[in-house]
Amino acid sequence: MPTVQKSIRIQKRTLKEIEEIARETGKEFSAIANELLEEAVRMQRCPGIVFSEGTRGRRARIAGTGIEVWEVITTYKSIGNDLERLRKAYHWLTEQQLRSAVGYYRAYPEEVDQLIEQNEQLTKEHVHKTYPFLSSGGH
Repeated sequence: MPTVQKSIRIQKRTLKEIEEIARETGKEFSAIANELLEEAVRMQRCPGIVFSEGTRGRRARIAGTGIEVWEVITTYKSIGNDLERLRKAYHWLTEQQLRSAVGYYRAYPEEVDQLIEQNEQLTKEHVHKTYPFLSSGGH
């Protein structure tokens, strides 16, 4: 994605935090700062959504849960975008949590659809080919 150079003033405490994250992750300062800014904008636009590190990078999740947005949206799409049926499928989540996930999807459909597609490609054969050590063949 194209970037634009912009000068901003950052509090020393925030600067040190970003530098520490950059050291810990081995990423460039600018990459970390951009990632944090992007997440902050998305959380501002979609209350109830947070970002956390997972096995395949940082992902949008429903706050207070470990559930990723794409997981809820996969179900939502499979039941014809019916919020009432979604409430029944995820009966332990509040209506607001589910609305947050749907709202995030409406704001960022390309991201969520890409994650759904990646998950659908994880067939048993794909996992065995990619990770043969997970096979139950006893080797």
